[in-house]
Amino acid sequence: MGVVTQLTNKYQSCIDICVKCAQACFECFKACLNEPDVSARKNCISILLECALICQQAVAFMSIDSQFSKDMCKLCATICNKCAQECSMFKDEHCQKCSDICKSCSDECRKMANM
Repeated sequence: MGVVTQLTNKYQSCIDICVKCAQACFECFKACLNEPDVSARKNCISILLECALICQQAVAFMSIDSQFSKDMCKLCATICNKCAQECSMFKDEHCQKCSDICKSCSDECRKMANM
């Protein structure tokens, strides 16, 4: 992706993974709704939506260099980690890929929160 402005340069790697994570979660959410065992996936489906939404908000906060960016990233890390756990319980490819991306996003957000 690359840097849009110098203002948010310090956040760029975190912004990029949050965008990727939101996309993965929305895609996995849609795929899970179409799985035959959809009722067994209620927790996964719910956290996928929460994770996608918090990632979008984290991107917005970092993009405006908000004084609350670190707090937002800390919360984002927690939700991404939980989403990774939920997705990892399902063996289909979309959940496994989403779980990996959520783990990466959680790690990056945790780094950002501790900067």
